[in-house]
Amino acid sequence: MNILVIVGSPKGKDSITLHTCLYLEKQFPELHFDYIYPGQRIKALEKDFSPALDAIRKADVLLFCYPVYTFLVPYQLHRFIELMKASGEDFSGKTATQVTTSKHFYDITAHRFVRDNCADMGLCFLDGLSADMDDILKDSGRKQARDWMNFVRWQMGNGGSPERSNDRKAVVVADLEPGDARLKEMVDLFVAVFPYPCDVINIREFPFQGGCLSCFSCAATGKCVYKDGFDDFLRNTIHKHDAIIYAFRIQDHSMGSRFKLYDDRQFCNGHRTVTMGTPFGYLVEGAYSKEENLRLLLEARAQVGGNFLAGVATDEGDLETAINQLSATLAYAMETQYTPPQNFLGVGGMKIFRDLIYMMRGLMRADHRFFQSHGQYDFPQKQWKTSWKMYLVGWLMRNKKLKAKAGSKFTEGMVGPYRKAIEE
Repeated sequence: MNILVIVGSPKGKDSITLHTCLYLEKQFPELHFDYIYPGQRIKALEKDFSPALDAIRKADVLLFCYPVYTFLVPYQLHRFIELMKASGEDFSGKTATQVTTSKHFYDITAHRFVRDNCADMGLCFLDGLSADMDDILKDSGRKQARDWMNFVRWQMGNGGSPERSNDRKAVVVADLEPGDARLKEMVDLFVAVFPYPCDVINIREFPFQGGCLSCFSCAATGKCVYKDGFDDFLRNTIHKHDAIIYAFRIQDHSMGSRFKLYDDRQFCNGHRTVTMGTPFGYLVEGAYSKEENLRLLLEARAQVGGNFLAGVATDEGDLETAINQLSATLAYAMETQYTPPQNFLGVGGMKIFRDLIYMMRGLMRADHRFFQSHGQYDFPQKQWKTSWKMYLVGWLMRNKKLKAKAGSKFTEGMVGPYRKAIEE
């Protein structure tokens, strides 16, 4: 597999983002990596784009590698994409993906920008890796990068299949009304092709006594004030599975009021991400592609909960192919425990919850204990060493004599830890 890394950072070989790709190159010696640097050489490419086209023609995968700048890609990479489109070259048949680094501030809009433009050019697109700036310096971040590359290889048929285990089980949580023949057909088809046993639960049949009352009786104990047993059913039946698939028919631009009842009653778990690591999938009857807000909702729910969204199979097109793809991806996630980094939706949402629960810890005792035990109180004031380093760097940057004397050593100092991590 020939991978062309398109380095969009104006820092070129000193790019922090680039070091994630350099790390992956060392970890996967069986893959062939080439590099071009439009972030540094965009003026030259405007005069002669042929070197870039030659490199693209040789590649199986185009890997856009860039830091997120003001909600999108850097200007230089934006211009490179314009030049790709203006070249008249046929890029169909090739695959594209992306690697970014940022603090996850609107990385979702940058990723969507690249994805949409690749679609314009007929490129097959695979979900990218959105890493924190310091992830490659951490064991957890390096593992996420390796897991992502293995997932890319698997999607392209370049990696082996994970080992199957007989002790795994999934659950389909469906809203099946009488006469919902199409949705029932979708559920049955998924259960038939999924390689693991599947329980099917129809929430229409659960005896809900009512919707969430916002009474906060569950805040301290986690026990719902209703006596219908939903909290125990949720925790001991649905959440005990290794994967969860939700099946619904689009109603009023949503999953329908019955699923809203189901979701609201999940507040018996408060703000605790009790299913994190469990992959999700969806079976959707209706024009899902036209429901922008619903698509955002499903992604945000998975991101905040720390769940991998394995896919959404709809009946808008080739239903059998869509369900087969969802089944295969969900099984892969179950077998490998694949969990990519959270993006802006997940990171931003959890920071809001973190501050809220800490402030209300006297009331929300169950949430407070969960956040404490899972290290989710990651307040920046705890990182005092980094804060003091930034004070020192800020003082050096304000000192004109020292800044002039240091010259390029500032950049070397920033990139140094990343180079060391890769060398080790």
